[in-house]
Amino acid sequence: MARIIKLFDTTLRDGEQSPGASMTTPEKVRIAKQLEKLGVDIIEAGFAIASGGDFAAISQISEIVTNSIVCSLARATAKDIERAAEALKNAKKKRIHTFIATSPIHMEYKLKMKPNDVIARATSAVKLAKSLVDDVEFSCEDATRSETAFLKEIIAAAIEAGAGTINIPDTVGYAIPFDYQRFVGEIVDFVGDKATVSVHCHNDLGLASANSLAAILGGANQVECTINGLGERAGNASLEEIAMTLRVRKDLFGGADTRINAKEIYASSRLLAETCGIEPQPNKAIVGKNAFAHESGIHQDGVLKRRETYEIMSAEDIGLDRNRLTLGKLSGSHAFRQKLKELGFEPSEEEFARAFDRFKELADRKKTVYDEDIRSLLTSESANVPAEFTLVNMQLTDCSGGVPFSTVTIRKANGEEITDAAIGGGTIDAVFKAIDRVCGFSGQLLDYKVDAVSEGKDALARVLVKVVFDDEKPAVMGHGLDVDTMKASAEAYVGSLNSYLAMKDALRKVDRTSI
Repeated sequence: MARIIKLFDTTLRDGEQSPGASMTTPEKVRIAKQLEKLGVDIIEAGFAIASGGDFAAISQISEIVTNSIVCSLARATAKDIERAAEALKNAKKKRIHTFIATSPIHMEYKLKMKPNDVIARATSAVKLAKSLVDDVEFSCEDATRSETAFLKEIIAAAIEAGAGTINIPDTVGYAIPFDYQRFVGEIVDFVGDKATVSVHCHNDLGLASANSLAAILGGANQVECTINGLGERAGNASLEEIAMTLRVRKDLFGGADTRINAKEIYASSRLLAETCGIEPQPNKAIVGKNAFAHESGIHQDGVLKRRETYEIMSAEDIGLDRNRLTLGKLSGSHAFRQKLKELGFEPSEEEFARAFDRFKELADRKKTVYDEDIRSLLTSESANVPAEFTLVNMQLTDCSGGVPFSTVTIRKANGEEITDAAIGGGTIDAVFKAIDRVCGFSGQLLDYKVDAVSEGKDALARVLVKVVFDDEKPAVMGHGLDVDTMKASAEAYVGSLNSYLAMKDALRKVDRTSI
């Protein structure tokens, strides 16, 4: 049998710790569904004790994921572990991932604990977690700056207490591949068949994926990673890089492979980027927009003669259709449904109906509709955030030397329509202030991004805003999509307000169930 490397995806936990990457519970649930479709073995859905939002996300993901293991992170404390178990109670397959720092610098300055006390805390935490769930993972935080003798001591204690997976993280991105391979190999030899050895690498030196692959050569059988390499500071090891390297270079890895459905890689990358507004850099391996682009005449000639001259994998391998031209205004619902299937979408009937209506509207306004346009339509239509407010129409007045002025009409959930106006320092400011007046909330704009989804003068504008309402943290994201950038901006702002209200409602429900 081929050696299978388990992929532990921490996009929803470590990935969300990337600045600006916060996601609502419905967005996390949507990404979890895609991760299961992608074929990841373990989904780290969040850090249950961190917030009511994380608890709600883990709980809801636990209810809808059936094939992947759902995991919650927990510090080595009873309160954390019990909260994690509570969030995971409805999961078909569940894991508690508990951790404590093991490096001298962390133990002395962060934990302010003696090594023997750290071992005692770890042992107690793993025993408690094991009494609540069958599957327990223990992590030695900052393992690559820890003393090997101490690591072996605490690992032995954790395994005896019930840990089935031992994680050796390069928490601060300190490792170098050849040395990490040796280091992990020594731990693998020490653990033997008593537990699975896992690695979790950060990208501070740009070596996260390389270190993860070196660890596989050293004997690790689980890799912790994220879509697009999203993560704290410089990011984490990229799931797509690990999976495709093992597939392309089977000769060096003894045939080791993952359970990843590679044709879902591109769809997963796009869903995450459009959800959190953080695009992979253009030259990002596997999923960057230039990954399969050839500008050099020599390269173009070679690829046209035989693709393999300059491509070690095909775009189709990761689910990227080279034929980007899709449907037009005369296309019917059957053709649209078939295109969605080709792109990997399986919307509900309600989502399909809304998306088809928007597609027909877009096709009337836009000369050419591309696959990327349709991906963005489906992403925006499947957000599942209750619409307390809906933008009906808007009017803008601006001129050189004049005062920007906006009028908006908003429909409330009860059907009532309200119209009001405001002036601002610019057109966007005027629009957002008018929405504040109508809806009765005060928003502070923290970030505003706009980009073209596809190409041409009539390209769809995708707008992302990050807003704090009524001075209440955390900030929430809003997404807007339209040929008209101003309308897309207004929809994004209204969407952020709806997300804020949905988040507050979810937290109230969590608080009630926790009493």
